[in-house]
Amino acid sequence: MGLFLVLFPDHNNNDSSSSYSPAKTTFRSKLSSRLLLSKAESTISSCIILLFLTLFLFTLSTFEEPSSRFPAISSPHRRFLLNRNIISRRFALQGMGTLFLRGTKSMHDLIIAHIASVTTENDLRLFIRLLHRSGVTSKSDVVLLFNSPSSTTIFTELIEQENNSFLKLVHVHRNDSMTSSSSSSEPVIWGKKSRHRANYNSNELTHGSIVGFDVTELDPENSLSGFMDQVPLSLRRWACYPMLLGRVRRSFKHVMLVDAKTSFFIGDPFTRIRNRSPDSVLFFFSKHKNASEVNPEILIGGAKGIRRLSSSMHTEIVRATMMKKNSVTEVTESVVLSQLVGNVHMTKNFQVVLSESVVPEAN
Repeated sequence: MGLFLVLFPDHNNNDSSSSYSPAKTTFRSKLSSRLLLSKAESTISSCIILLFLTLFLFTLSTFEEPSSRFPAISSPHRRFLLNRNIISRRFALQGMGTLFLRGTKSMHDLIIAHIASVTTENDLRLFIRLLHRSGVTSKSDVVLLFNSPSSTTIFTELIEQENNSFLKLVHVHRNDSMTSSSSSSEPVIWGKKSRHRANYNSNELTHGSIVGFDVTELDPENSLSGFMDQVPLSLRRWACYPMLLGRVRRSFKHVMLVDAKTSFFIGDPFTRIRNRSPDSVLFFFSKHKNASEVNPEILIGGAKGIRRLSSSMHTEIVRATMMKKNSVTEVTESVVLSQLVGNVHMTKNFQVVLSESVVPEAN
């Protein structure tokens, strides 16, 4: 007898598997959506916190704390360093230079002292000390011309020390003086401009300003570098004078050019030039040099004459360098200045005054 087998599919197993698969997929999709939602919420929360923190810091930076109501408590040493940093950042003129000492009133005489690389701290200290004690700063402003920005940084502390010692003596005299008469003068041109006239006691001590510039500020392109390999300060300074004197041409009547290393003051040097014309320049001869050579270390004259002399000297240096380009001998300042003074055509713009006396040398 034969067997006839009929096989039927398992409906229960298929139904259970088919019903389980959609449930599993739905659970996974819900889990992933929850994870994405939590990540999005955390990201949004972080962004909101950063935004509020930025707004809070910006709000704090816009408000200035009044120093009078909430004075800062600091040690004297820290206060001294703070004041020193503020002083060192004060510009002298039109965003250039450094203002070491602001004068009590505007002056009509200007002393420009160049400080070469061979000038030591003792040389500059002696120069500034004698400058204050001679009384020249009571009628003149002083400009220190440095060889480089690093030289300005090196000598800043020394200059501030000498100025502070000088100011102590001035304050002692002011405390002893009981006069109250006052007068007004033009505002000081150095440092931050003031809209009001300066009021000062006519009987008390007055002093001029002391500022400093480096050659890279007044001659940024080093105009003589295209004619010689190394430009010394004795020659480059003549390229700086036209810009400096041009900016202050309406403020000063007399100008003096000196070397801070070899020049010292024992009195008022402008007495020899005050009654002369504004375009006159007084030249001296050195004691141990050739009688035909002019001493370039000290030059005094009217502001107009010194400004025109510096422009002519700059041109003469270029001409002398081009003539001796293939020569072994170097161009020296004294030789070029002597040739300029002896050239009638080059001195038409200013009046040459030759002094019969020589400049005494310090022992």
